[in-house]
Amino acid sequence: MLEKIYENIRKAILLKLGHELTHDLWYHGVPHTIDVETQAIRIAQSEKIIDQEELFLLKTGCLYHDTGFLFTYHHHEVAGCDLAKKELPAFGLTQKQIDIVCGLIMATKIPQTPLTVLEEIICDADLDYLGRADFFNISHTLFEELKARNFVATEYDWNAIQIKFFKQHSYFTTTDKKLRTVQKQLYLEMIAAANSPA
Repeated sequence: MLEKIYENIRKAILLKLGHELTHDLWYHGVPHTIDVETQAIRIAQSEKIIDQEELFLLKTGCLYHDTGFLFTYHHHEVAGCDLAKKELPAFGLTQKQIDIVCGLIMATKIPQTPLTVLEEIICDADLDYLGRADFFNISHTLFEELKARNFVATEYDWNAIQIKFFKQHSYFTTTDKKLRTVQKQLYLEMIAAANSPA
């Protein structure tokens, strides 16, 4: 039953994002939403989350976590939560379930502040790429997205932002701490070396 509801939500959200997101969201696009969903499922399995309702709410939170970009670039988490409150009752979710989904969305706001295990999982899924082989490709899409909005001008500036971010960020789940931390540290060292004076 929950799986069928989830598939209906997933189809609706991915269709909406695919049609309505602006084309200069090279990072915060449909592929990122699908990636976060995929990583959250992987982490949840590793962390032995087996409750079907929890998994349903986690996956729903992943689908909605960046829907706020449909409306705004700033405070998009609040906008995404508002959309979830508006749309999810039609899929039969209770107020309590919607509150959990909103908690998941809001937990991904930087700096991340997860209060539950599910919130820790979505936070790690959202930034899983920081310690992955595709890091530089994904990072470049975020650089281009921010540059298009005049938030950053040069790769040197972008690297400085990344260095600061990397130093402040830590994974929450045992799974991603073990799997991603070492590689993430190597990327930090590479970026720092690239930005240091010759």
